[in-house]
Amino acid sequence: MGAAGIAERGIRIAIDRGGTFTDCVGNPGTGKMEDDVVIKLLSVDPANYDDAPLEGIRRLLSKFTGKEISRGEPLDTSQIESIRMGTTVATNALLERKGEDIVMVVTKGFKDCLEIGNQSRPDIFALDIRKPEVLYKKVVEIDERVTVEDYAEDPERTQTDAQSIGKAGDNVELVKGTSGETVRILQRPSEDQIRKQLQEVYDGGLRSIAVCLMHGYTYPKHEAVVGKIAKEIGFEHVSLSHELMPMIKLVPRGTSACADAYLTPAIRKYIDGFSRGFEGGLGTKSVRQEKGSKGARCEFMQSDGGLVDVDIFSGLKAILSGPAGGVVGYALTSYDPETKIPVIGFDMGGTSTDVSRYGAGRYDHVFETTTAGVTIQSPQLDINTVAAGGGSRLFWRNGLFVVGPESASAHPGPACYRKGGPLTITDANLFLGRLLPDFFPKIFGKNEDEGLDAEASEKLFKELAEQINKEVAGGNKEKEMSLDDIANGFIKIANETMTRPIRSLTEARGHDTSKHRLATFGGAGGQHAVAIAEALGISQILVHRYSSVLSAYGMALADVVDERQEPESKVWSDDKGTREYLQNKMNDLKAKSTATLKEQGFDEDQMHFEEYLNLRYRGTESALMVIKPTTEEAKKEYGGDEWAFDKAFIKQHEQEFGFTLPDRDIIVDDVRARGIGKTFEGLEKTVDQQLKEIKPKDIQRGEKVYATRKVFFEGGRQDTAIYKLEDLEVGDRIKGPAIIADGTQTIVVTPGASALLINTHVVINIGESENMDKQIDTKEVDPILLSIFAHRFMAIAEQMGRALQKTSVSTNVKERLDYSCALFDADGGLVANAPHLPVHLGSMSTCVRKQSAIWKGKLKKGDVLVSNHPMFGGTHLPDITVITPAFSSDKIIFYVASRAHHADIGGILPGSMPPASRELFQEGAQIKSEKLVSEGSFNEKRISELLYDEPAQYPGCSGTRCLSDNINDLKAQVASNQKGINLISTLMSDYGEEVVKFYMINIQANAESSVRSLLKDVYKRFEGQDLSAEEFMDDGSPIRLKVTIDPEKGEAVFDFTGTGPEVYGNINAPEAVTYSAIIYCLRCLISEDIPLNQGCLKPIHVLIPKKSFLSPSDNAAVVGGNVLTSQRVTDVVLKAFRACAASQGDTNNLTFGFGGQTEDGKAQKGFGYYETIAGGSGAGPTWEGTSGVHTHMTNTRITDSEVFERRYPVLLREFGLRTGSKGLGMHNGGEGVVRDIEFRIPVQVSILSERRVYHPYGMNGGGEAACGLNIWVRKVDKKNIDKNSDTQQPDENGTAKTSGAVERLEEKQIEIADKNEEVEYRYINLGAKNTASMRPGERIIIYTPGGGGWGKEGEESKAVKKDDPKAAWRGGSVTSRQQTAEASA
Repeated sequence: MGAAGIAERGIRIAIDRGGTFTDCVGNPGTGKMEDDVVIKLLSVDPANYDDAPLEGIRRLLSKFTGKEISRGEPLDTSQIESIRMGTTVATNALLERKGEDIVMVVTKGFKDCLEIGNQSRPDIFALDIRKPEVLYKKVVEIDERVTVEDYAEDPERTQTDAQSIGKAGDNVELVKGTSGETVRILQRPSEDQIRKQLQEVYDGGLRSIAVCLMHGYTYPKHEAVVGKIAKEIGFEHVSLSHELMPMIKLVPRGTSACADAYLTPAIRKYIDGFSRGFEGGLGTKSVRQEKGSKGARCEFMQSDGGLVDVDIFSGLKAILSGPAGGVVGYALTSYDPETKIPVIGFDMGGTSTDVSRYGAGRYDHVFETTTAGVTIQSPQLDINTVAAGGGSRLFWRNGLFVVGPESASAHPGPACYRKGGPLTITDANLFLGRLLPDFFPKIFGKNEDEGLDAEASEKLFKELAEQINKEVAGGNKEKEMSLDDIANGFIKIANETMTRPIRSLTEARGHDTSKHRLATFGGAGGQHAVAIAEALGISQILVHRYSSVLSAYGMALADVVDERQEPESKVWSDDKGTREYLQNKMNDLKAKSTATLKEQGFDEDQMHFEEYLNLRYRGTESALMVIKPTTEEAKKEYGGDEWAFDKAFIKQHEQEFGFTLPDRDIIVDDVRARGIGKTFEGLEKTVDQQLKEIKPKDIQRGEKVYATRKVFFEGGRQDTAIYKLEDLEVGDRIKGPAIIADGTQTIVVTPGASALLINTHVVINIGESENMDKQIDTKEVDPILLSIFAHRFMAIAEQMGRALQKTSVSTNVKERLDYSCALFDADGGLVANAPHLPVHLGSMSTCVRKQSAIWKGKLKKGDVLVSNHPMFGGTHLPDITVITPAFSSDKIIFYVASRAHHADIGGILPGSMPPASRELFQEGAQIKSEKLVSEGSFNEKRISELLYDEPAQYPGCSGTRCLSDNINDLKAQVASNQKGINLISTLMSDYGEEVVKFYMINIQANAESSVRSLLKDVYKRFEGQDLSAEEFMDDGSPIRLKVTIDPEKGEAVFDFTGTGPEVYGNINAPEAVTYSAIIYCLRCLISEDIPLNQGCLKPIHVLIPKKSFLSPSDNAAVVGGNVLTSQRVTDVVLKAFRACAASQGDTNNLTFGFGGQTEDGKAQKGFGYYETIAGGSGAGPTWEGTSGVHTHMTNTRITDSEVFERRYPVLLREFGLRTGSKGLGMHNGGEGVVRDIEFRIPVQVSILSERRVYHPYGMNGGGEAACGLNIWVRKVDKKNIDKNSDTQQPDENGTAKTSGAVERLEEKQIEIADKNEEVEYRYINLGAKNTASMRPGERIIIYTPGGGGWGKEGEESKAVKKDDPKAAWRGGSVTSRQQTAEASA
């Protein structure tokens, strides 16, 4: 296991310092598993020791040397070969915000870039938006600027040539960046000015600095200048973004640089203290020192699953240090390179449950993850926290069993930990007999010498049972649930909660969960593994003998790794020149890695490399990190070509996304080399080799039994044999029910399953399901089943979404995830919908119900309907809904539907979202009600007519501009619907058709009762007053609402009488949009996670006057209704309920581009771009508003500033907060933003916005916020200027609420136009909705509205700090996917 020749053989120690326990695995130098010594101790125990890892090493050395070493005595390293550690120091510093105080240095105009982030909010239903705090104490803006000269969307594919950075002189304007892109230098920084700025910060006491400048990933020179000056001044730690991770994207690279500057000093402080505990020091340098006691190798685990020398361990790569060890542990002990069966890792500890996957003999890495609210751009193992582990708290809420996400954490811990903690999953397992106090460490109680307290768990279960039975049984003893049933119900819900994201992890990458093994580890994993495996269709579970200390064991097995990466922009080509260029770049990276690994003591024969290219199709953003094919793969699949990266990419793309784009260029985004110093030579025998050789021996009843207990399984308590792991021999096979335990783990073997002992693992084979066939009553609702079905229905909608994403081709669906999938009962009532896009919530069921009525009695099996018309439940035309009925014999028993945003469906402008539309036909194809599929036959001819031919018949209109994408996406929607039908059919075969239908109805009844309770509470709060509100659109159109509540029934009438008439413009909103706004507001007001379905609207009666702009005629334009009016309806509803001050009430839709059809009907190549822009959110009774964030009905992300300039011919002058735009009050509203874009070529620019006339209101005495403003900075030829014309800046009519917007316009002019040009700039107010042709050098500056204030200014704040229960969760690909889905609204 040791790296021969690096150090003389001796004691090897591996340690994982976790949140609760520190695990230590030591070996005296034999490398044999039987000689290992395992120690588990509390991570924090100040009464006994200062540092847990040091204490663990002291105990291990005492054991191996046979002499007691006293505490505090420096440890002799002469007999230690290596110490390997994983630590939570970085994660804890991040979570508790206890890192180093830092300054961030950024390009002028971008000081708020990290505060705005990607502008989406973390929880779409939270009115009190809580964005994570930024890590820096101060920001310094440097007056420097570069941009990328060419743009990716250029139809002419222009490529400007220039000399490389090294060869170009100091004064050239164009240079070739490290990515191969040509960079234009617009403003060189002044070293004197930088020195002055940084000295001021240094004098203020800050000593750690993070530097991230625009396009620093490809042009690092300016960052290097800042870094040099910072070091000269005396800054102790300098993090330069291009050195840490030279990848495009300003915001993730900036947060990464800040995280590194924030965490590395904390880590160095810890390591220095730790090292002082040794005689002779630690690390490669100390090993080389010959004088005195020789040091020991010491390596820390990094987030990417590789070890690194203690001297170069940094904060950025330390975030997943502990969990990464577990992944390495199960990967190297559970995967067999011969059988190649992939493994899902299930790590369930006391405070978190993490899942990951290992297949094809290599780790899955992700390059952008979020932990503790900080987005990190660095290679990390794809580890996803899916629950709060054994500490997940148990609740009874709104008639449902709820598990987590809140955690009891390590302190006070579960109720049974004797610290007065709450009821948790650990308590449920203990109560049911699945956790054995005899085998649990006795570390509880006042003197930390007592075991688990089963009585405390039982007491709390009795209290909870009383509450549940009061609601469920209402005094009827026969209907009461037993304590066993309740505890088991929570276990089942916990398993459902964990199963959904595991499916997402595997299916989203094109893998079938049932073809995996489940490797379970962590203290609580063994109690849930069988149920999780059953739910996923997995037939075999592997539990390593060291499963409860597998992270530490993984450290012992891991290799040392050095990662290198450089950006690139080459188009892949098989020609010799391109290959040689990329090979040379790869070889340079490998040479740097080789040098670093040699410094750490490795010889070249101990090194090997993984070589990667990060590839994507042109026009897409889904890059895939593709590994160089092995010699074997190359021979078998690529004709012996080991550099067939393009073919490997196409194969991987087909597997993950279900299609390829043969006519598109393949772009190389990054070149990456992973240098590996091998220290692990492989296990003696793999699991599969052991299973092949073993002769199982069934343990007879009563044989080797340690004890017998009554343990609860499905159907009741059963006599269950308990076995001590150390009493069992290799080859023993135990049939369930049984429990196998030792001092650190408890493995539950359910009835029907069996456990086989092999040398390294306990292998559990799943037999018959634990779920017994029993008749399920459909007369009374079982709250456990109701909770299970709530999860199952949502899981089906999510799986439909993954199927849709996998088989679609458009960027909107595949990358932005702009779609919703849903299931409906036989009447078209919404049962479950995912993801939760607010504007789709109420509208999809309107669509399904209308179609159901139109086609009543005419549909057959295999028929599929399609519609997008606003009068038929549509929102706006690009959102096309596909509906499939499901039959039982000849009767429809439910519907499934998918709605996807199609990039273009014709009309007057590309993108089908014209800001100046007046009639519906101008917005594209109109489909009222058509059969897309007839008895299984896809009607391509008819759908092509509807999308391509019919829209083109109108004046000035075109048919769809991407018909093949439309058809492919529609086929993907049909396939997604079929997936939903198949999944519900499986559910029906498991539970019975009547049971599933029964719970489809009752899950709606559950949501209905939550809304009724809310309405009764509101009536009491306002003492029966009618609630009313009025708001005006910018054109003066009123939205009036009166809400009348019936307190007895908990029902309400939402009456919009008095709302303005239909508008000859596009702010008309279909009725379905108002329903969606109401359902969204009700969910926000309930402020708890309830099922979102038709039940929410059952107690609501909505009155909308016909032919008003909230119920327009068939031909009315509606594109602004979907994106703008929906926001204003939300304002009105929340105002009526007096819930909070107004947010920006706007989405600030900006589009620009050129091309499309010319007047003579010819197609001109071009591009189109669309974005929505954040503003301020409104303050509330217990919260301050949030700045620079999307609110209410939208949550779309903004394109990263660097990507924006790389893809489009623009220069982003400023993107920051709009100081002074918030409403003031006891709680202030949030600030709007300023977005200043200069165009570098002629383009057509359109803005579609609101709140440019009427201010966002304050509430409860709070001040109103500033309106928005759209300015066109127009170049005017001086020769044509009227001598009397006023070219001064407009004065906004003396309104106080301008936030200095116009005053700052003049400052921001940086002349980039030709100095000889005789031009001057005019500032023209574009109004709320307008289109203009802009010339090169002209700009649009958008000032978005702020949020209103709450309460009178000067009153004492009542703001409440709310902790995010998921703050510590590790966000890998599952979290990223969920966030992307919720940001597609």
